[in-house]
Amino acid sequence: MSRPLSLPAPILALPSRTPELAALLESWSLINSGSGHLTGLERMRHALRAEFTRAFPAALLEEPVLIGTTARALRLRLRPSASRQILLNGHYDTVYEATDPFQTCSRPDADTLRGPGVADMKGGLVVLLAALQTFEQAPGASALGWEILLTPDEETGSHGSAPLFIAAATRHTFALVFEPARPSGDIVQSRKGTGSFIATCRGRAAHAAQVPSSGRNAILALAEFLLAAAKIPSELPGVLVNVGNIRGGGTATNVVPDFAQSELDVRITRVADREPLLARLHALAAIIDGRDGFRLELTGCFNRPPKECSPVEEAAFAAWQHAARDLGQIPPNWVHSGGGSDGNLLFAAGLANLDAVGPLGDHLHSDRECVVISSLATRAQIVALFLTRYAAGEVTLPR
Repeated sequence: MSRPLSLPAPILALPSRTPELAALLESWSLINSGSGHLTGLERMRHALRAEFTRAFPAALLEEPVLIGTTARALRLRLRPSASRQILLNGHYDTVYEATDPFQTCSRPDADTLRGPGVADMKGGLVVLLAALQTFEQAPGASALGWEILLTPDEETGSHGSAPLFIAAATRHTFALVFEPARPSGDIVQSRKGTGSFIATCRGRAAHAAQVPSSGRNAILALAEFLLAAAKIPSELPGVLVNVGNIRGGGTATNVVPDFAQSELDVRITRVADREPLLARLHALAAIIDGRDGFRLELTGCFNRPPKECSPVEEAAFAAWQHAARDLGQIPPNWVHSGGGSDGNLLFAAGLANLDAVGPLGDHLHSDRECVVISSLATRAQIVALFLTRYAAGEVTLPR
């Protein structure tokens, strides 16, 4: 695939930095920054702060404390008064806590790095850094103001950092989210919204040998509710319901259990799916709740609304494919994802965004998580060229 001769030399030279970028990623991956490991999150934030402030000494640095925790986000802003602005978003927490056995890196082959968080999403942070360093060498960089927002609680729902996204959305017209791309290179067009609910059933204890029994078995009643809830996706296309973490009863098996509880993970494709799903769950709970001796309570909420696709994302994606094509790369497609990200929160706050613009990764959230090393540079090339054209006004996004 041919490429135009007019591409900026720093962008064309990015692949030569691949060994350096891989080494940086490996060093970051070896810092345990599980969402619940506050000491590790502090170490990771300090490492990121050192690297990003070294690269962008003129940027305004802020480290806001998240609501409800002592953890801090990392925010850098450069040229906030420029007429064109863009938000660059990532997270530095992982799903691997300090007690997880998966703590080291390995290289199964010359182009694969395996390790905790190498794809999700410390690899994305490396792509962000390399792309922005390259973009800042472009003659027209001064026309674009940017904000980097890196948070430490994405893997647990971004509850503490949510206000930061709402505030950032007021300052920008577009964002890039550096979650990993699919193994095929595809990025994310839309994401399901996510919610977590707890179903608690209370019955009536009695001796199991009593005939007829005056007991009301909470486990059986909850099981009936859960089996019905698991069938909701067949009634509401685009909805997912997963039942997990069931517990109930006591130590004695000769007692009719009067307590049972389960957690449900629910996902919706469109904002319009939310109310029908909630109505169906509560209707099923009411069937059990209306019976003599039973009480079934449903608590919880949606923590991320769906990320849908607007005309802004459509236009940005066309420019993204154009940039890839001009770089001699295979233009990525985009897909719908069942998993949520901070792209959901940004979209809900009114900020359109391209999601999963990070490196190619696979086997996320497992001890086989890996990243394609060469994609650290090739994805950074696309980002840098997109930013260069966005700064020059060559990328036009509808309001």
